[in-house]
Parts: sequence; C-alpha cells; structure tokens
Amino acid sequence: MATVVRKRDNAVQEMGEVILHGIGVSPGIVVGRAVVVRPEREQVVERILPQEEVPLEIARLEGALIETRRQIKDIQRNLEWQTGHGSGRILDMHLMVLEDDAFIGEALREISEKRRNAESVIWVLADRFVAMLAGMDDDYLMKERGADMRDVARRIVRNLIGANPATLGDLPSKSILIASDLAPSETASLRKDCVIGLATDVGSPTSHSAMMARAMQIPAVVGLRDISQKVVRDEQVLMDGNKGILIIRPSKESIAAYSRVLEERKNIELGLRDLKNAPAKTKDGEATVVLSANIEWPDDVESVISNGAEGVGLFRTEYSYITASELPSEESLSAGYEKVARMLAPAPVIIRTIDVGGDKLASCLGLPTETNPFLGLRSIRLALAEPEMFKTQFRAILRASTHGNVRIMYPMISCAEEVVQANELLAEAKRELAAANISFNNDIEVGAMIEIPSAAVTADLIAPLVKFFSLGTNDLIQYSMAVDRVNERVAYLYQPTHPAILRLIKNTIDAGHKHGIWVGVCGEMAADPIICPLLVGLGIDEISVTPPAVPVIKDIIRNITLRQAREVAGRAMEAKSAVEVLEQCRNLIRQVAPEILELTG
Repeated sequence: MATVVRKRDNAVQEMGEVILHGIGVSPGIVVGRAVVVRPEREQVVERILPQEEVPLEIARLEGALIETRRQIKDIQRNLEWQTGHGSGRILDMHLMVLEDDAFIGEALREISEKRRNAESVIWVLADRFVAMLAGMDDDYLMKERGADMRDVARRIVRNLIGANPATLGDLPSKSILIASDLAPSETASLRKDCVIGLATDVGSPTSHSAMMARAMQIPAVVGLRDISQKVVRDEQVLMDGNKGILIIRPSKESIAAYSRVLEERKNIELGLRDLKNAPAKTKDGEATVVLSANIEWPDDVESVISNGAEGVGLFRTEYSYITASELPSEESLSAGYEKVARMLAPAPVIIRTIDVGGDKLASCLGLPTETNPFLGLRSIRLALAEPEMFKTQFRAILRASTHGNVRIMYPMISCAEEVVQANELLAEAKRELAAANISFNNDIEVGAMIEIPSAAVTADLIAPLVKFFSLGTNDLIQYSMAVDRVNERVAYLYQPTHPAILRLIKNTIDAGHKHGIWVGVCGEMAADPIICPLLVGLGIDEISVTPPAVPVIKDIIRNITLRQAREVAGRAMEAKSAVEVLEQCRNLIRQVAPEILELTG
C-alpha cells in the first residue's frame, strides 16, 4: 500500500521557493499542504506446506480472489458515483487479471505442485509478469500494465494476510498529494473533499493517474521527475494544473500573483455562464452550430441543461454493461434511455449503441482476451456477432423514442455493409415491438460514427444509408496515425491537427453534405477551444462535448466570424504539419478571445 511520509527536519522549511515545471493534466489552481506517499510492498515469508494443507491453501487463495474482485467493483461504483462518468472502466484491467486463466492457473499449479503458500506465489508471478513486460520494449505495457499487475497482486496479498485494504481515503483536509506514481485503485480511493491536488514524478496526459484526476476534477501535474523526493510533509505547495507548474514553499508574492490569476479565471467562468441561453452563432450571424453534450448516465442530464447544451450528441450506453455482472434487461435499459429523452424533449438525444471491447470490457459479456483488442471483436462488430443482445438494446431504445427526440448511432463503422446489417436488425426489433403492440417512433433517425479511416474515405458510400454522421476523432486519430493514445512513448504522435486527419474530416463533411445529411463531431477534438474555429471553417454542423466544456466552445463560436473560420480552415488544408495548423488556430484565438488562452493554459 502507499505509505504516508512523515515531516522531516524543520530547517528545510526555511529555504526559499522552488518552481518546478511538469505537465498539466487536470486544470485548476490550488494551494495546500503536501502529503507525500510512497509505495510499500507487503512482506511475506515463503513457506512449504504439508500436503494435507494444499486444499485449504487453494481455498484461501480463491477466497482472496473473490474478495479482491468485490473490492475493485466497489471502487468502480464509488468512482462512478463521485464523477458521474464512466471512469471506473480504468479498473477493468484489474478485473481481467483476476479472470486471467494463465495467471490464476499458474498460481494454483504452484500451490498444488510445489506446495508454496499463496502469498509468495502471487508475488513471484506478479514479478515474473512485470519482468516479461519489461522485456517487450514497450514503455506503455511496462508502466501501465505492470502497474495494474502490481496493484492487483498487492490487493490479493493483503486479503490473504488479513490486512486492511490499501486506501488513501483518510488524508487531511486540503492536501496536495505527492507521489512517484499512483496505482489506479489508489487514485480512485481519494476523497475530493480532502485531496485538492495531485502531483507525481512520472506520467503523461494519457496516464491512468492523469485520466483519473480529470474524471474526479482534481487539479494535477505529472512528469515532475523527483518531486516526491524534494517535498516534505506539510510543506506549503502551490500548483497550477493548467500550465503544469508546481511551487514548493511559494513566496507571498507568488501566492498573491496566483490569487489574481485565479480570480481572473473565476470572472471569465462567470461570464461564460451568462451564455447559457445564447445560440452558438458566429459573430457575423452567418453560421449557427448545434452545440450538444456527451453523457454517460441519465443523471448527467442536469449538467447538460445547466451548461446550456442543445441536447445530447452522444449518449454512451456501454457503462450499463460494463458495471453489470449480467446482461441488463430491455426494461432496465429502456428506463434509463426514456428518462433522458423525457427530461430533454424536444431537444435531440443521440443514443450510441453498445461500444465495448478494446479499452472498455464488460464482464457480463464474457469477452475473451484478445492479442490486440483495439483491432478485434468490439463495438459494432461485437453487436452484429450477438444479434439477440443487439436487438434487446434496439428495442430498449425504440421504447424510449416515443417523445420523438431520440436518434440511434452506430459506433466504429468501417464499411457500408455493417450499416446495412445493423439496419436489418433494427427493422427486426421494430417488427417485434409492433407485434407486441408496444409504441415506438417508426421514423427514428439513424446515424453512423466515423472513427475508422476506411469509413472516412468511403463516407460517400455510407451517407445514403443514414441521416447523419458524427466524427469520433479519438479513434479516428488513433487508427489513422497508428498510435496508442495512452502510450507515453508515442503520445506525441496523437495529433488532431495532422494534415491527414483534417483531410479525412473534410472528406466526411463534404460527403455528408453532398447527400443531404448533417455532420457532427463528438471526440475530444471537439472540446478543444483552440481547434473550434477550424472545425467551424471546415463546415461542421454540430459539436458535442462534455457538459462543462459547452460554455467555452459557445464563447469561441460567438467571437469568430464565418469568414475567419473559413480562412483558418483554408490555410490548414494547405499546411504541411500539425504544429503549423495549431499555431494558426492559436493566433486566431489570441486575436478574438485571449481570455480563453488564459483559462485553458
């Protein structure tokens, strides 16, 4: 577990301020007292068991595995409750370890054949797994998957020896947590009312600790190299998660300067709230963009309304499957969908069909482990391979469509044939509801997510089969650039403004408009205020972002003219690099809304 480091020599407190630069991964300015934690490995003694104790030892291990799974599921539920998002899926890999036949089978063999006690077996196997990853010359696998294995192994061992679960949930109020790195389950155990900031030696914007901090809305700076060695407990620390700055023992001048910055940011945010009921229309009135919100749960609707979104552009439905131990029923699914549709009517609600596999795993589906899950049986491929499950979701969506504002969207479409097959299953679901005399909107609109290069290139073939496109830029960039966006070693290649990405986006927009359908964008690229004018200039009709991002994006749209947006887009399409495009976008924002640069860092 993580051990809290106690305060050292008070003489250290007399030193001046130290300014460190890292990577800002979760925004916000905070001042608090440092709490330094370092990992501690539970010490176990290897024992050779008498033969008659082997069955009891196997039973003891199985009990520890069951308890570990229960604890991880509890952490997932608590995280979902704290964040209101699907961030609990970060711990899905931990559950996979507990269900890994190779890992568990080897542990049972070690106990049965070598008669070694379970604690020592788990540590040996975990070390062996991490060593294997280290030999694969893959920094992401070594760091993230290795951290997952150590985290799970530590939890299993603690359950075997009867120790309390590792937790960081009881830290002092207004703590800024300092660590070399944090395991996902440790980060998930943080209490937002106690921990106001997070800083680590290692990490990147795509590391687990960074993603968790953003989900929990805790300001964070990573990649600070040796911050865990430089800071002592209870030292005052000032952190700017926007700009990636951490100041140890900040001077009165620094605190005063950042207080002014924080006040300025608050004033900007207050001004943005006034835009709640204003349309997302360009300054010259020449273009209006539909500004929608992405949600994961029905309870997110309140945030959609309070932030002034015009509906839901992406309702991610997979979390009902990820968090369930068995397939959810048609009735339970429909109840959630209907709640969102009813609360937002007549505003549109676009429900994306089940999108699991890859980085989102649902234990209720019993999905097999795949060598490369991002290129395997996931999303629409899985849905088409499980037609009864797919039709159950279709019927649930259709039952919620009676308000007239529900639309259906298929994820990860790679070719027109997949849309045809999905539409056929949708037609079957309609016939089944009609036969049961259950009401639904027979004219419900269907759209396709364009997030695979093959779909973007052949958008003209897919467009006649649907009523709208929505660009899923996260996967579109990942697949186009052949880059794993959570791999720290190649994360620099994840470039939304790369000329190849812009051409795929433009081709999709042009194909959609040619066939009379509208085109939206719902990936992280849509929420970047710097890139927003570029998307408008390319001709995008709808932008869907997380609810808190709606006011900022709306402010950008209202401060640019369509001519400015088109000029940026035109230059971008002729640019030779992603950096060149991004700088053009930044120059425009600096001209029309400089306060947004200060707000976003």
